[in-house]
Amino acid sequence: MNWIAYVDGYCERLAPGLGGEPLNSLSNLAFLVAAIAVWRQPKGRVFGVLIGLVFLGSTAFHLLATRWSAAADTGFILVFVLYYAAMFPHLFFGASRKVSWLGIPVFLAFTAIVASLGGGLYLSALIGLVVFAIILKGEHRRRFAVAAAVFGVSLSFRTADHTVCGNFPAGTHFVWHLLNGLVLYLVATAATRRAASRQDAAPSLT
Repeated sequence: MNWIAYVDGYCERLAPGLGGEPLNSLSNLAFLVAAIAVWRQPKGRVFGVLIGLVFLGSTAFHLLATRWSAAADTGFILVFVLYYAAMFPHLFFGASRKVSWLGIPVFLAFTAIVASLGGGLYLSALIGLVVFAIILKGEHRRRFAVAAAVFGVSLSFRTADHTVCGNFPAGTHFVWHLLNGLVLYLVATAATRRAASRQDAAPSLT
């Protein structure tokens, strides 16, 4: 596979080059803002770094539009999602760390089932947020319910990108970035607040 091959995947991009997707590139700043905000929270270092990697991967992809940058974009998003799946049972239900890491194969198996039905990673993540909102209580239920609602709207803008090119050449993918910055902040904050309330909190980079 030619990893430096050009990838044209969005309405806004019309040709190769660093300036081919100005809105898609600049809107990635939403991830950087979220990363800094989460980093500054107690127990927020790991999640802050992971959101920062999402910022770097997505920015690289929308600036360079190559296969390797596309892989980095998707890969860093997947790392965040899988880490969250591994930490969720431990933080919110008190599962041991060893048992909690089983959240990764469980989520991957669920994603494979969703994919076989025509969905994929993002749809399975949306379903996961809805399930979290249902099974949790109080502040966490509200936070995940808001995150699920925002992510649902965000996913619709991502899906609509190719259908609006004729009327809006810039597309709608940049809205996906802006809203997802909020989603990552919300779910990371839910985890860090829960971690801060536990003596055996999620690991920190410090």
